[in-house]
Amino acid sequence: MSVPLKILLVSTECVPFAKTGGMGDVVSALPIALKNHDIDVRIVIPKYSFIDVKKYHIKRHIKSMGVQMGNTQEWCSVDKTITDDSIPVYFIEFDSYFKRNGIYHDNEFSDYPDNPKRFSFLARAALQLCKDLKFKPDIIQANDWHTALITAYLKIWHWNDPILGGIASVLTIHNIGYQGIYPKLHYDYIGLGEGNFTPDKFECFGAVNFLKGGIYFADMINTVSPSYARETKTPSGGFGLDPYLRKKEDRYIGILNGADYSQWNPGTDCFLPCNYSIDKMHGKVLCKSALQKRLGLELDQNTPIIGVISRFVSQKGLYLLSQCIESIIHNMNVQFAVLGSGDKQLEAFYGTLPHVYPGKIGSFIGYNDELAHLIEAGSDFLLIPSIYEPCGLTQIYSLKYGTLPIIRATGGLDDTVEDYNEKTGDGTGFKFWEASTHSIYYTVGWAVSTFYDRKCHMKKLMKNAMKKIFSWENSAFLYIDLYNKAIEIKNNEV
Repeated sequence: MSVPLKILLVSTECVPFAKTGGMGDVVSALPIALKNHDIDVRIVIPKYSFIDVKKYHIKRHIKSMGVQMGNTQEWCSVDKTITDDSIPVYFIEFDSYFKRNGIYHDNEFSDYPDNPKRFSFLARAALQLCKDLKFKPDIIQANDWHTALITAYLKIWHWNDPILGGIASVLTIHNIGYQGIYPKLHYDYIGLGEGNFTPDKFECFGAVNFLKGGIYFADMINTVSPSYARETKTPSGGFGLDPYLRKKEDRYIGILNGADYSQWNPGTDCFLPCNYSIDKMHGKVLCKSALQKRLGLELDQNTPIIGVISRFVSQKGLYLLSQCIESIIHNMNVQFAVLGSGDKQLEAFYGTLPHVYPGKIGSFIGYNDELAHLIEAGSDFLLIPSIYEPCGLTQIYSLKYGTLPIIRATGGLDDTVEDYNEKTGDGTGFKFWEASTHSIYYTVGWAVSTFYDRKCHMKKLMKNAMKKIFSWENSAFLYIDLYNKAIEIKNNEV
């Protein structure tokens, strides 16, 4: 009988404790799917000051833990809780680094200048925690640049350690556009030695690149969709790291994220005024009316609603949409429901549109989970004009809700949405390839004309979409294969 795998996931985010994007969902959902295969999986994240200790039954686990950094020793505490799904979560408490209002930056979206110290400390603390708990995982899985140093620490500092020696590393890249590039003055604190500050490892035009070094030292690397894995190995999609990913060859793969259908299912969604299913769709009509009331849109079932749920960052293509949304409103009988925050210019632009186009555009600047669910259910289409998209979850949710995605065919968007065939009615959404206002405008027009002129195809597309399943169970098998390959590579090291 084989011994179950032991996995430690280290991350800066994990739902429901801390989240800014899809990484928090992955770090929460993947362990649950792995546990269904009898894998011993645990999570380590920082203890941010905004985490509700009482709500999540978080208790002190280690009163004092010394963490050796490159040029000093830090002392922290460790708290712990067990989730409702029986996953142990450890919280590294170090107020100097984590007692702040934000995860990565302040309210003005300026990165904390000590982020390289904060997250190199997190990486070292996670490893020290293994030693203090006498827990020897088979795999430590780092997530994005923030914890990528784990792969290097295991190879450089701990290769012969009784606990940490022999542990294989997996680095999951959720977004290669964020690499953790910082001035070299932090390198002594990181403590990886001048011999590793080279162009093939951590050095990047005189600065330190966390993700680049993590890629070099990782036993296996994955990203969150097959198409994104291919794109990041090209000069146009690799943000300068494509040569280093190509060197990894078959040690770098894409595994599509799954969806948490316990939270995102129109048949059971507690946020909706009325639930519905593929066989009983009347509830979607009621959700559309509720969305129109909520955002001050004209009450009209015969006008299509295009939903937008997004962070307002350059990656998401919201600047392109801002240049054509008014033309869409002027030339098409359509409504918009917008939810998002981030870039202050975009917040100001989308925040004022309801006053300029009352009844046609409704917006909420910020994030509201209930409204996100209502937009998914009450809209007819969901527009995602991303410049690039590693995986994306909103389009996966919208498929389940019978809300047809209008997407730029990139990364995980391309992997999860099937383009509409106007002759047969096959497909699950509407695709465009060029990142331009022209492409957005005419693809929205294509979707809107389908709503008005090809109603039988609209119904078929909605049913096609709702039948699609992107479960974590499927992805879990691929992750288990990934872990086993990493272990094999580690065992074969000379």
